[in-house]
Amino acid sequence: PEYLWIGCSDSRVPANQIVDVPPGQIFVHRNIANLVVHTDINCLSVIQYAVEVLRVRHIIVCGHSNCGGCAALYHDEKDLKDLPHTRKWLELARPVRDKVLNTLKDGDSAAREWLTEQTNVAEQLGHLLSFPFIRRRFEEKTITLHGWYYIIETGEIYSYNKEEECFDLLN
Repeated sequence: PEYLWIGCSDSRVPANQIVDVPPGQIFVHRNIANLVVHTDINCLSVIQYAVEVLRVRHIIVCGHSNCGGCAALYHDEKDLKDLPHTRKWLELARPVRDKVLNTLKDGDSAAREWLTEQTNVAEQLGHLLSFPFIRRRFEEKTITLHGWYYIIETGEIYSYNKEEECFDLLN
């Protein structure tokens, strides 16, 4: 495969259908809120294998609308008391929540949700570039990183524009 897909566990975000390619064309890693975590050996092994062995040419980090993981970042910890593993996992995305809260002081919950989901995608791209084996290939221009935001309700895909720090409609 030429693509590594890092996406959310949400079943409403099917990689092959979104990219419109047959099975076998995308190497996939999914977790709650599409996080790239330096201490997650599963995530790291998938990324390393895709980059070093499969020699993928593209890594897509795809977030989506109505992400329960991103929404849970704003729940009180007691709301997740019966889900200790999920709570611990989502703590890894607190920097995203903090950035959004610093940016959007008085916004409605829909605006906050939208910004959180998109900020999360951009943050994960930064995490990818912190890995030396990805940074090297990125600088050599042998791998391209893509940040996508998928709108479940419409099927629209927005792509992260690093220079403008915004998402532009792809389709």
